[in-house]
Amino acid sequence: MSVSIRVNGRNHTLEVDPSTPLLYVLRNDLELNGPKFGCGLGQCGACTIILNGKAIRSCVTATGDAHEAEVITLEGLGDADHMHAVQRTFVEEEATQCGYCMNGMIMQAKVFLDSHPKPSESEIKSALANILCRCGSHTQIVRAVLRAAAVRT
Repeated sequence: MSVSIRVNGRNHTLEVDPSTPLLYVLRNDLELNGPKFGCGLGQCGACTIILNGKAIRSCVTATGDAHEAEVITLEGLGDADHMHAVQRTFVEEEATQCGYCMNGMIMQAKVFLDSHPKPSESEIKSALANILCRCGSHTQIVRAVLRAAAVRT
């Protein structure tokens, strides 16, 4: 079956089983490395992408559910020369150790800041609580999101 999706501003028509996890299509067919395979159960957040303006877990989202939708991955936020504010502040705050959760943290933070432009530290912690970080970069991550909020306002 053909599935048409718009990923990072580009239209794609793919011949895939619509039940295929969207993460597999993004990584294997479109060769995007931002979203990561973590748990495969939608619990860790490493695979987080933005689908029609909402942060979702691509490992448990069927590709067919994204038919004719707008998808943004980490690569779609910005690149090394033109980083999104959240990406830039993560780099400036050195907000990663292993970096595995970074995709989920950045994508979740971007969507959160879109609707909460002046968040408190506790609101940020709550918004990111469902993205698992095993290496303990939480302090730097919260600082990065606070800085991104200040830059965006």
